[in-house]
Amino acid sequence: MPRIKSFAPSWLNEPAPAHKLFEPSIDDIKLPASLAYSRKAKPGPRRTIAKRGTEIFVAVGKQIRWGDLAHLKESWESQHSRSGTAAAGAAGGAARVRIKREDSDGSFEIYDEEATSGNGHPGGLAEGYRTLKTPVADEIRELIISPQEDLLAVLTSHTVHICMLPDSSHLHTKDSAPFKPKFWTLGPTTHVTSRSAVASALWHPLGVNGSSLVTVTQDAVVRVWELSTTDRWSFDSPSLAIDLKRLADGTYLDQDFSASTSTTNKAFSPDSFDMEVAAACFPGRGSGGWSSMTLWIAMVGGDIYALCPLLPQSWAPPPTLIPSLSVSIVAKVAATEDDPQVPQDDPQVSQDAKVLAQQQLEWMSDLDNQDPKLVEGAFGEPSVEVYTRPSRPGLVPRLQGPFQFDLNPDDEGDEEVELKDIFVIGEKINTIDLMFGEEDELDVGGYDQDGLSLSVVCLLSTSGQVKICLDIDGVQAQWLPPRNKTRSPLFTPAPKQQSLLTFQTFDTVKPAEVNPDGWPMFSEDITSRYAFYVTHAAGITYVSLAPWVFRLESELQSESEAGAEFRIDLLVKGQGSERERIYTQQRGQHVLAAATAMRDPDLGYFVLSATHHDPIALFFDVPELDAGSGPQEPAQLLLEQREPSQPLTVWEPRPLFHPSEALDHGSGLPTWLDHLKTGKRRPLVQQQVRLSLATLEVFTEGHRLVSSEVFELNNAVAELFRKCQALQFDLREQIGKANEVRQRIETITGYDSADDDEPVSDNMVIKMRLREAQRRQEELSKRMEKLRRKLGRATSRELSDKEKAWMEEVRSLESSILGAGAEADQPSSPSRTKQPWKRFEEIESLRDALFTQVEQLQKKGSGDGTGDDTAGPPALSLKIPAEIRKAKFAQVMGLLERETVLVDAVKSRLERLTLG
Repeated sequence: MPRIKSFAPSWLNEPAPAHKLFEPSIDDIKLPASLAYSRKAKPGPRRTIAKRGTEIFVAVGKQIRWGDLAHLKESWESQHSRSGTAAAGAAGGAARVRIKREDSDGSFEIYDEEATSGNGHPGGLAEGYRTLKTPVADEIRELIISPQEDLLAVLTSHTVHICMLPDSSHLHTKDSAPFKPKFWTLGPTTHVTSRSAVASALWHPLGVNGSSLVTVTQDAVVRVWELSTTDRWSFDSPSLAIDLKRLADGTYLDQDFSASTSTTNKAFSPDSFDMEVAAACFPGRGSGGWSSMTLWIAMVGGDIYALCPLLPQSWAPPPTLIPSLSVSIVAKVAATEDDPQVPQDDPQVSQDAKVLAQQQLEWMSDLDNQDPKLVEGAFGEPSVEVYTRPSRPGLVPRLQGPFQFDLNPDDEGDEEVELKDIFVIGEKINTIDLMFGEEDELDVGGYDQDGLSLSVVCLLSTSGQVKICLDIDGVQAQWLPPRNKTRSPLFTPAPKQQSLLTFQTFDTVKPAEVNPDGWPMFSEDITSRYAFYVTHAAGITYVSLAPWVFRLESELQSESEAGAEFRIDLLVKGQGSERERIYTQQRGQHVLAAATAMRDPDLGYFVLSATHHDPIALFFDVPELDAGSGPQEPAQLLLEQREPSQPLTVWEPRPLFHPSEALDHGSGLPTWLDHLKTGKRRPLVQQQVRLSLATLEVFTEGHRLVSSEVFELNNAVAELFRKCQALQFDLREQIGKANEVRQRIETITGYDSADDDEPVSDNMVIKMRLREAQRRQEELSKRMEKLRRKLGRATSRELSDKEKAWMEEVRSLESSILGAGAEADQPSSPSRTKQPWKRFEEIESLRDALFTQVEQLQKKGSGDGTGDDTAGPPALSLKIPAEIRKAKFAQVMGLLERETVLVDAVKSRLERLTLG
């Protein structure tokens, strides 16, 4: 759901030049308020805004005004970015505006331009604003731009005019005079005021370079026009005209279904009421299957019809259309001819299916036998293949319908509705069956491959009720059966009744806001094909089908049938379409123009609408991940993740208030007095007031005129007074929010002290906060240490196994070294290593034994010698050298010292552990 960032900016409001695109003409401004309000337009759709990039075309009365919003925005912002420019413009002087003009090769130049605003007109700012002259004789109701954006269909209630749009470079000139483009009148003898009104005019999505127009009149006549700017006769007569009333009663293919050219045949017919057309539409060019050549028609009484295939004489299909149709037709023929599962209990159904499959095969064979022509595309577009409309099995398809609605029991009471508009979203392109068995993936040319494999039909009634329907069976090409002489026309079987599944029904208008003369309209969104806008007299509503479309497609594509019915039931009863009223208009105001969605890097993402006097713009925040053709859940998650990082909103955006136009209209009293002075009541003005019938008539007429003007002025002033009161409350609320933000900032920065205290520098505040933090840290450390000691004394938990083993080892070492309680404290398990004191005792015994042996050897040597006692035994002196004896003795002494040091170290360590 898009979030509104702001409403109409300053460069769209008065006195900006962009506001002049929507202002009423001078004649309407001079018209008295009483006459202006008494003139009411006929009911009908009002699509008076068409876009071409950043350029818009706005229909005001009989005029068309062109404006480049990017240029107007840049000029206005650059003009007011310099000091003194606004004052110069208000004084009627000249101002310098800097314009940047970028060429196609990427180079650009910057130059200054004078902008004058002396008489209230753009003057020098004509480079972004221009008026187009039109030959229309009535108020313009609709502006419909062609797919290639080079032609503009201008519709009144009964007439259609085609305008060749000039290039932007021709409109970006310093000449402020009205521009006169090339105009053609479409059907000068067909679409006239003496004939039926025009219900819809649509550019055929498969027309060659967008040059095919389809018009549908209220008397259910469909005409296909193939326009050529080099052939003026292509605007005089259509290439195909179909009377749907005749086609609905048709039985055979070779009947005449063309529209009657007679204007005197006004005989009564029940079809005149049952088949009164409200609106018609085509799905998009990127739709799959037969959708792009299917014309959906909504009748005022609530019936829905489909006409497929409806093609111009020359048409250019997308690259995937003919291969996908060929695959489906061949599969259908094989299924009806060779599949033994075809129902044989009803031979008529089987025969009709075979006839339809053979007709589609004949249509495709005629198409395959053609050699398409290559026609250069539009500027920057590749060449397109142009085919001729197949003549077999026939030029006129069968009228499919009226469709039955598979409604829930609770919705049966809402079946009788008065439809006003229809919007169809075609099925997605199915590339899986087309590329079955191929290794390479098919390039669909940038069309959406994500979405629903069913067509979604959206219906809009007068009460603002939106009905979302699904075409479960799928509309395919159908023709009437050929004439069979063996079969009587009285026994011709009726065609199979088709139906639409009603998925959801909801209201966009409150019961108190319903206007019987209103004409709600659909408008597509620019970011997603499964989102649209509903424009009605009460406001604008945004609707998104993304919450259930992609989940339903995943269920349809799932091969597992276990629990499918349960899951689909949860899907139907769960979250439906998202809808939100993004703009609400005050009651009693004029109707709104159909919302037009625009998106540009310089302008942003916004929706543009208009009343008879002022523009209405709503600017949205767009996440970086677009809500395009894929599921909306990732974009919503990204938006939710980005919301916490956004700054605090001090004010909420609200619509711009426009005073009532009654305050701008002149009074009709002077005109009435002038007429009275020159009319038949002239003598009454020059004499005294006398009681007479003539005087009463004059006073009654004057009272009626003054009372109507005073009533409108009172309402306008009262509305202005209420708005001023509401503005005071909004101002108080905004001041309160600003104070709250100020207090939060002061609390963070430390400036929330009393007013009577001395000011403190930022450095001192930071140092004070650091000292306070350190002091609190020391207090917390002391409290932690105190708690740790208290817990240590209070804890009486059991020792772990490792702690028990360590204590046992310490005790055994103590008993080994100190010898105290050795017998009692020895471990139960014997140890393979000798105890240190045993090793010490063994070494001492070895030492004593060695000393004893040495003494014995010395005594033995002294007894066997020559009498010299100091010489030592001669045998010992000969066998053991003195060096070896000294080395051995030193080695033994070193070992003894090492063992002594080791025992002392272990003893001292044990004493320390005991003390600790």
